[in-house]
Order: sequence, then C-alpha cells, then structure tokens
Amino acid sequence: MAFLYGTDFWVALAFVVFILIALRFGVHRTIAGALDSRSAQIKNELDEAKRLKEEAEQLLAEYKRKAREAEGEAQAIIAQANSEAKQIAADAKTRLEDFVARRTKMAESKIAQAESQAVADVRAAAADAAVKAAETIVAETAKGQDGKALLENAIKDVKSRLG
Repeated sequence: MAFLYGTDFWVALAFVVFILIALRFGVHRTIAGALDSRSAQIKNELDEAKRLKEEAEQLLAEYKRKAREAEGEAQAIIAQANSEAKQIAADAKTRLEDFVARRTKMAESKIAQAESQAVADVRAAAADAAVKAAETIVAETAKGQDGKALLENAIKDVKSRLG
C-alpha cells in the first residue's frame, strides 16, 4: 500500500474522478456539440470562401473580357481617327491645290490684262508720236491751206488706223 502515498496515484485517481463527473453531467456531449458546431461553422466559412473565390474568378473573367473589348474599341477609334486624319489631309491638299490654281489663274489674268494695257499704252504713245512726227514733217513740207488740209487728213487717217 505504499502506492497510496505517491503523488502519481492521487493525480491518476483525481483524473479518473474528473472524467466520471464530466461523463455524468454530459460534458462530453456539450464538447462534442461545440466541436460539431465549430466544424459546421468552419465548413460554412469554407463554402463561403469557395463561393467568393468563384465570384472573384467570374468578375476577373468579366473584367478581362471588358478590357479586351475596350482594347478593341480603342483600336477601332484609333483606326477611325487615322482614317479621318488622312481624309482631312487629302481634303486640305485638294483645297490647297484649288486655291493655288485659282490664284495662278488670277495672276495670269492680271498679267494678260497688264500686257493688254501696256500694248494699248504703247500704241497710244506710238500714235501720239506718229501724229507729232507727221505734224512736224507735214508742217515743214506743206505750207498754207493745202498743207493744213493735208495735215488734218493725215492726222485723222493715223488716228483711225491706230485707234
């Protein structure tokens, strides 16, 4: 009976008594129920996490699809802008060529008009010079009434030919 004096015996006896009391009051059912509820809670959290993961994957796939669509739209907008820019450049070039052609035509018209005016001015100056020369020649060669009549006829004749 020496074992009654050792601490190991009393600790083992106290543990057995504790277990018997716990079993009598149904602590094992409470612990099992708590563990079962905790297990169910963890299972629900895992299911929720799995559902959230699937939602996140769907959202990610949707955002990737939207990003691809936006990329396509951006490429289409860029292509359209390039096309419009080329069209605007072509229109501007056409308008510039038309403008240059009109300006050239106006300049040529003004040049032709100036040439015509210069020819008319030269003719008028030549006519005046010819009239004066004729006056001088006739005045020196013809004197009197016959000279005057001859001079007037010659002036009329020169004016009608040059004018």
